[in-house]
Amino acid sequence: MDNTCLNTPNMFQTSGPDHDFFARRCIWVNGPVIVGAGPSGLAVGSGLRGQGVPFVMLERANCIASLWQNRTYDRLKLHIPKQFCQLPSFPFPEDFPEYPTKYQFINYLESYAKHFNINPHFNETVQSAKYDETFGLWRVKTVSTSSSNPSEVEYICRWLVVATGENAEKFLPEFEGLQDFGGHVMHACDYKSGESYHGERVLVVGCGNSGMEVSLDLCNHNASPSMVVRSSVHVLPREILGRSTFELAVTMMKWLPLWMVDKILLLFAWLILGNLEKYGLTRPCLGPLQLKNTQGKTPVLDIGALEKIRSGKIKVVPGIKRFSSGKAELVNGEILQIDSVILATGYRSNVPSWLKENEFFSEDGIPKNQFPNGWKGNAGLYAVGFTKRGLSGASLDAISVAFDIAKSWKEETKQKKITVAARHRRCISHF
Repeated sequence: MDNTCLNTPNMFQTSGPDHDFFARRCIWVNGPVIVGAGPSGLAVGSGLRGQGVPFVMLERANCIASLWQNRTYDRLKLHIPKQFCQLPSFPFPEDFPEYPTKYQFINYLESYAKHFNINPHFNETVQSAKYDETFGLWRVKTVSTSSSNPSEVEYICRWLVVATGENAEKFLPEFEGLQDFGGHVMHACDYKSGESYHGERVLVVGCGNSGMEVSLDLCNHNASPSMVVRSSVHVLPREILGRSTFELAVTMMKWLPLWMVDKILLLFAWLILGNLEKYGLTRPCLGPLQLKNTQGKTPVLDIGALEKIRSGKIKVVPGIKRFSSGKAELVNGEILQIDSVILATGYRSNVPSWLKENEFFSEDGIPKNQFPNGWKGNAGLYAVGFTKRGLSGASLDAISVAFDIAKSWKEETKQKKITVAARHRRCISHF
């Protein structure tokens, strides 16, 4: 990474709340700072590397793709075919299956980082990032925990890429009485396998892809899961007529309007899966693709959970009213005796906790402008991984971000060379 220690203290002399500036090691970055070493950050890094632009990548965890490595269950596979999940300029190995396992995907990402010589600064947590309007630069303050003595660093840069994504932090809704439950409670990000739940009655809160798959995994390990379905949900077969449902939808959208593609998908879903309302699964009024585009809600692609629901091995229950010791009271008045609770309640952005900016990002930490216009803000601020369109959406934004930064960087570098050359000529003329 092309970075040199800052040696112009007078330029950045500050007072007041920023008096700690000189207590930190200051590093000038001759290029962008990328926050996050997940798929989004790696995709931006590869694009910049191809354009010859130096950068610094900061990652709070001790590895790339920490969500995939540390916060996913063992049986996880990609839910859509690999060709829709590959990052720019680096296809999956041909011998990988159509739906790679999480371990294969992690291996792919590590190979990606190695191929493009991307070396993140691990164990470095961003405390704050703020734009200094006086000097037209970003100031990114971090704490490094890679050694026994935490050290503070401040990076100074022209461009800042937020690549922490939509799923940086687990979302934990509040439930009345949960503190009195007394049994084991965990978020799905900490769930690995149903092996330790053998014979237990487990309440799974949430019916997205994670909730469905955790419930299925519990069944396969002889637990008795009840899955909370609080609102309507689209469940689609993973494949239609031997082809990926996602691939089929993408193909149809090239020729047909969105509403018509939704109608066709729902017709196939009814023919293949049947009427799901009698099992407690009602469909939303909006079609699956329209709902995804407008609200970011991903349809569930069934990989076996429906069969368990039909057989009664997975019990579908309505919302939770309150918890008590060893029990959950549902909104319909039913009382469930349970041993454990798994919260498959999703994730959220952590951007508001560290980015001191309120024009580009909303209070929820998502760019205010929707895809495909949510990747570029003002003053050299960029975002990747917030499209609600998975890895393919992140890749598209990463390509745009890398190209845009490279263009600005090359123009500025060229201007600096012209300025230096002019100064050199003036010096020579004095001799």
